[in-house]
Amino acid sequence: MKKEKDDNLIAQNKKARHDYFIKETVEAGIALTGTEIKSVRARRINLRDGYVQIYGGSAYLENVHISEYKQGNRYNHDPLRSRRLLLHKKEIARLAKAQSERGIAIIPLKVYLKHGFAKVLIGVGQGKKEYDKRQTIKERDQKREIRRKYGI
Repeated sequence: MKKEKDDNLIAQNKKARHDYFIKETVEAGIALTGTEIKSVRARRINLRDGYVQIYGGSAYLENVHISEYKQGNRYNHDPLRSRRLLLHKKEIARLAKAQSERGIAIIPLKVYLKHGFAKVLIGVGQGKKEYDKRQTIKERDQKREIRRKYGI
C-alpha cells in the first residue's frame, strides 16, 4: 500500500482528534473561487472552528477561515463564507443521517491538494467528555515513555 505524501498537505485540524472520536472519514472536493484557491495554495487557511452543515441536498463547509488573497482586488472573497462540498448524493445522505444523531458532529480534519484540486477530509465524530480527553493524554504519555525506555 502506497503511503500518502504530506507534500500537498495544506492545513490540519489537530484539535479535532482531541475533541472528538472520529468514526468515519470522507474525502470531498471544495468549490472555491479564484482568489480562494490562491490563498489555499499559500496555506492561508484555518480549520479550527469549522464544521459541515447539510441543507438543501448539499453539504457546506462553514466557519472555515480562508484569508483574503493579498494581490486580489475588488473581486476578493469573504473569508468566512460557506463553501459547497462536492460529494455524491449517497455520501450526503449518509452524512445527513449521521448528523441527525445526537452528539454527532461533522468536522474538517485536513485540507490538501490532490492532482491540483483542493480536497478536504471530513470526519464524522462524537464529542469526547473531559475524562475521555484525560484518558487519551494518559495513553499517549505511556506510549511515549515506552518508546523512550526501549528506544523504539
